[in-house]
Amino acid sequence: MNGWYSELTKEKGPNETNKTIQNNVTWEEKFMKKKILSILMASMMVFGLVACGGNTAKTDGAGDTSAPSSSSSSSSGDLIKVGIINNDPNESGYRTANDKDMKAMFTKENGYDASFAYSLKNDEQITAAQKFIQDGVDYLLLSAADTSGWDSVLKDAQDAGTQVILFDRVIDADESLYAASIVSDMDKEGQTACDWLKAQKLDEYNIIHIQGVMGSAAQKGRSGALTDMAASEGWNIVNEQTAEWNAEKAQQIVQSVIDSGEKFNVIYAENDDMAKGAVAALDKANISHGVGKDVIVMGFDCNQWALQELLDQNWNYDGQCNPFQASYIADVIQKLQNGEEITEKTIIMDEKGFDATTITADDVSTYGI
Repeated sequence: MNGWYSELTKEKGPNETNKTIQNNVTWEEKFMKKKILSILMASMMVFGLVACGGNTAKTDGAGDTSAPSSSSSSSSGDLIKVGIINNDPNESGYRTANDKDMKAMFTKENGYDASFAYSLKNDEQITAAQKFIQDGVDYLLLSAADTSGWDSVLKDAQDAGTQVILFDRVIDADESLYAASIVSDMDKEGQTACDWLKAQKLDEYNIIHIQGVMGSAAQKGRSGALTDMAASEGWNIVNEQTAEWNAEKAQQIVQSVIDSGEKFNVIYAENDDMAKGAVAALDKANISHGVGKDVIVMGFDCNQWALQELLDQNWNYDGQCNPFQASYIADVIQKLQNGEEITEKTIIMDEKGFDATTITADDVSTYGI
C-alpha cells in the first residue's frame, strides 16, 4: 500500500519510550516462525524433556465459574505447566483465532501441560488465576478482561514462583509483577483509525460510537482515541454505548438512533462483529453505506469476511488486531527456562489499517483471520 499506510508499518526508533522487541511481525513471518519454533522445540524435547501423559483441558464459555481443569497426571512432571486465562473464544472472530493459536502451540507434543480458563469477567478470571497458582503452574498466561485489579494475584504468583506473561492486552500493574507482555498497541489502533477518519475531510462528522466491553484495554484504547479526536476537531458523537463486542446489541443501538431521527454519517464500531450488527440495522432501514454512500462504516480486528466487505466497498475501514501471539510467548518461556534474562519486556505486535479504496484481494487472504 502507499500513502499514509506506509507510515503504519515502519519500525519505531531506538529511543521510543515503549520498548519493543519486534515491531514488524508480519503474517508471513508469523507462520514461518511457528513452523521453525515447533521443529526447534521438538529437538529440545529429545535432550531436555520427557513427553509423558496428559492432554490439554479447559473450562469453556464466558461466565463459567467452575475451577480450571487440567488432565495432567504424575507422569507429566517434565512438561512445562502453564495456566492460560483468556476471554470467551465466542466473543469475536479475533478471540477465536487467538484461542486456536494458543491451543496449537501449548500442547503436550510441544512440551507443555496446559490448562485453559475463559471468562469475560475480571473477578472470575482472578479466581481462575488463584486456582492455577495453587495448582503450581510454572507460567500463568493472561489476557485480562479488565486492566485493573490484578496487583494482589500477581504478587501471589510471584511469591509462589509462578512467572506471569501477559498477552493480547496490557494491565494496570507494575512491570515487576510480570515477566513479559506480548500485546497489541490499542491506543495506536484507535489513533490510526481516527487519523484515517480525519483524512476523509467530511463536511460534518456525526458519529455513532459503539464500544466494546468497558474497561478492557481494547475498548479504552479505541474509545480514547475517538474521544480525544472528537474533542479537538469538534466532531459530534450522536450516540455512545457499549455493545460488549456483540453484533445483536450493536444492531439495537443503531436501530434506536435511526428511530430517533437523529442524523449520522459515521459508524465507529470497536470490533468487526459490532460493525456487522450496525450494518444490519442500516440495511433494514435502507440506508446506504460504504464507499461514496451515506454512512461510513469502520470496524476493527480484520476478520476475513470483514476485509471482504471492504473489498466489496460495503465498509470503509478496518483496523488490524494481530491475534497470533503464541509463538512469541513460547520464545519468552524458552528463554526463561534457559535462565536467560528478559531485557525487553514488551513485544508490540505489528498492525495496520485497511482502506476500502486501496485494499486488494491479496490483503484479504493474507491478513484476514
